[in-house]
Amino acid sequence: MRVGTVVLAAGGSTRFGKPKQFALFQGETFIRRIVRAAIESDCAPVVVVTGEDSAQVTSELTRFRVTIAMNPDWQSGLGSSIVVGIRHVMNLAPDIDAALLLTCDQPFVTAAVLTQMIQLRLTSDKAIIASAYAETLGIPALFDRSCFPDLLRLKGDSGAKGIILARPHDVASFDFPSGEIDIDTAADYEKLDQSLTAHPA
Repeated sequence: MRVGTVVLAAGGSTRFGKPKQFALFQGETFIRRIVRAAIESDCAPVVVVTGEDSAQVTSELTRFRVTIAMNPDWQSGLGSSIVVGIRHVMNLAPDIDAALLLTCDQPFVTAAVLTQMIQLRLTSDKAIIASAYAETLGIPALFDRSCFPDLLRLKGDSGAKGIILARPHDVASFDFPSGEIDIDTAADYEKLDQSLTAHPA
């Protein structure tokens, strides 16, 4: 099974106060960590959707085999970035079987996590593999190509969670309690060392 990846890195990080893609965790920037996880889980192509900080993201990832996809409409919200990313994956690999949707602000997403999600897709035969944490389902999430039309219809700030919740019979949940840790604010980032004790990477 050939799986591509869309890394959503176009947000303005307004609540964080500066571009969080470049915040450091365990000696590596968030954006590098998530891209490395995707590559090490044998995903290809890896498409990184950028916005305001596109030039800096591109510079940060020069040594990685990725495709940078600039979303000129990034301020309209997450949905537009998902559309840009899925379109690029389909153009680069027309025979792709599925795509993972990732963000760079979930620091405990690793190659091992992504590999297990891909394996669950194979064993469950479900079209969507969604991470289960904090009594909900969300990303990281893997979508079979049969879901691509739904993803391409997203608009504005509507993310993939609506698709996951609207198709419960097509979803296999992947238990990932550490997925609850995402870094939206400077306070979240300051608590990250404490989180590491409770959620070893």
